[in-house]
Amino acid sequence: MRTIAIVNQKGGCGKTTTTVNLAGCLAADGARVLVADLDPQAHATLALGVDPDELDENLYEILAEARGADALPKVIVNVCEGLDLAPSSIVLSALEQKLASERSDARTERLAMALEPVSARYDYVLIDCPPNVGLLTFNALRAAGEVIIPLETSFFAIDGVQKLLETIGLLSDRIGHDLSVRIVPTLYDGRTRYARQTLGEIRDLFKDLCFDTVIRLNVKLREAARQGIPIHRHAPSANGTLDYSALAIEVAASPPLPIERRAGEAAEHDPEREVVIRFRDTGAADVRIAGDFNGWVPDKGVRSLIESEGVTRVWTKVLHLQPGTYQYRYVVDGEWREDPANPESVPGPTGGRNSVLVVR
Repeated sequence: MRTIAIVNQKGGCGKTTTTVNLAGCLAADGARVLVADLDPQAHATLALGVDPDELDENLYEILAEARGADALPKVIVNVCEGLDLAPSSIVLSALEQKLASERSDARTERLAMALEPVSARYDYVLIDCPPNVGLLTFNALRAAGEVIIPLETSFFAIDGVQKLLETIGLLSDRIGHDLSVRIVPTLYDGRTRYARQTLGEIRDLFKDLCFDTVIRLNVKLREAARQGIPIHRHAPSANGTLDYSALAIEVAASPPLPIERRAGEAAEHDPEREVVIRFRDTGAADVRIAGDFNGWVPDKGVRSLIESEGVTRVWTKVLHLQPGTYQYRYVVDGEWREDPANPESVPGPTGGRNSVLVVR
């Protein structure tokens, strides 16, 4: 079972639309799919034709009680062939207060525990997350092995995703497992030069993290949500159906790859070089590195060492890169900075400057 969290702290980027319609297209291709609606707004629940006010139980009952994990099958609703829903409700917004007295790891593993007993029933679980990085999103990321970030083709959305990637990198360290991250451009209007330029910047910045599929603006997607059915059932020939069908094919054909090769697994002809760079600072507490070599996820695939030189702390970052030119920044206590020891830099797509690293 592949568990995929659909995450973005920015609202209005097509997150719920992606969850519902990707799930519908995967199910139409014969997969067994569960949508877990973790957003208290319950938009995915409504978009699949279920009224949360008419349900006696939802995911709150499953996540609020330690013994609730075994009861997930009782709240699952079948919405069409191959597609089930674990519904949400506004009461989910009270979960953080309910679990406030529990230790952190116990609070964030509730969804993972609930999904385990039903893992044999599904090929995919798609988790629709709320537009923030709180307890519910942490539960989703802890349960998931993969993350899809719907990214609106706009300038400010790119900056928000870079901050989200930092959060995912920090959480990966905290929960002890790596997350495979992919980005799908959404709300794309190819008629405008602005959208075309922004899509180019997204692809230049995130490279292989981007799906080839782009989700175009399509009013049929809103109509389908209002009717409570996935787009492929509402308008089989609409652009929304074509786009999400293409995304479903990409997802099915590209299971997550290891974040980095284990020592000794590289092929003999592999031209990767070991690259060592250092950051020195007297006041920083946490320093990570993000660049186009690791999808801008801070410290993803990077070996990090910390030493002291008197009052100065030295962070050593060990990278394994093929020859080429790369862009990067340090993330110093949550602030994105260019490398003060590297005079080579270029303007970044979201402002500021990216340092340039040339590997020969």
